[in-house]
Amino acid sequence: MNTKLRRYNMFQRLGRAFKFNFMKLLRSPGGAKKVALGFAIGFGLEMLVISTASLIYILFIPAVRIAKGSLPASIIGNVIGKLTLLPVILLPFAGNLGKLFFPIRIRVGHHNPFSFQKLMHGDFTVLVGFLHGSIHTLIGMSIFGIVLGVISYFIIHYFYEKELTNRKKRRRQKHEIRLNSINKNYI
Repeated sequence: MNTKLRRYNMFQRLGRAFKFNFMKLLRSPGGAKKVALGFAIGFGLEMLVISTASLIYILFIPAVRIAKGSLPASIIGNVIGKLTLLPVILLPFAGNLGKLFFPIRIRVGHHNPFSFQKLMHGDFTVLVGFLHGSIHTLIGMSIFGIVLGVISYFIIHYFYEKELTNRKKRRRQKHEIRLNSINKNYI
């Protein structure tokens, strides 16, 4: 018996991880609506991770609990959002989209470069200017998160229902084969 482990390259491992998480998602309990809602929240909140410097994770579990979504499905949605690299790809477009929805140019005080030393001495105007500069990106990524979350809700709901009907069909066929073999033994 050959006990040599098979080695997979990076793309195969990524594909296998994606397929594994997707199968875990389709087999998680709670019904199609609960699973799809949890996945959509996790996937949508992943779009805000970069622009909020990972502070969105503070709201992750409360948002899923308030919406009554599936927490495992939201974690899987978040992981799939990371694997697709969509937040990184959409980040350059988010600033322009944010300026489109919030066209006011924000300028607080003088435009000085960010200085960590000034921040440590209590000069928070540097931080306010830094945050106001990225508000357009945050608005744009929020819009992308909402749109992609709504789209992913319907996709996951469809795949969950399809997998459920396929699983029922396979069980029915397996049961019919078992009954036919039992009936042949008695004849």
